[in-house]
Amino acid sequence: MTTLILGMVIFLGIHSVSIVAPGWRNGVAARLGDIPWKLIYAVVAVIGFILIVRGYAAARLEPIVVYIPPTWLRHVAVLLMVPVFVLLLATYLPGRIKAVTKHPMLVATKLWAVAHLLANGMAADIVLFGGLLAWAVADRISLKRRPARAIPSAPQTKLNDAIAIVGGLALFWMFAFHWHGSLFGVAPFG
Repeated sequence: MTTLILGMVIFLGIHSVSIVAPGWRNGVAARLGDIPWKLIYAVVAVIGFILIVRGYAAARLEPIVVYIPPTWLRHVAVLLMVPVFVLLLATYLPGRIKAVTKHPMLVATKLWAVAHLLANGMAADIVLFGGLLAWAVADRISLKRRPARAIPSAPQTKLNDAIAIVGGLALFWMFAFHWHGSLFGVAPFG
């Protein structure tokens, strides 16, 4: 569990710089230059991510049960997951979905985390999904008081929402019926 927690601190720590110290982040990025800052950011995030993956896998070998969710919550979790990939794609495909949700990636992260907390009750699940949910909520709140940075995205067209919906549903299908089981050892529909 220590490796998982360390990974979460590193991964969420670098992702929280803009939340807790936007002036410092902007100053460092300005001094180093955009590309070196993004390179450092990416390396730190990848190290955190690797520790999260290893720590979560190790924690699953010695599970600590906190709660046992009823079976019907798994169905709720699957329903919550349906829009997640649509929202992720809408982040980079500006259209009505992005305009309505304002920050579709944060909405997707929150839905993903809540869905997994409903379906899983081990301590490692609470650390991973609960930590990411708390971070997404804090980031969304902080966005109200700091200027948004531009996210590289496709040009705005009327087709972007359709592309996000069709592509997102296709990704959901592939993850739910194929990739989730092979990547994580848990088949949502198996």
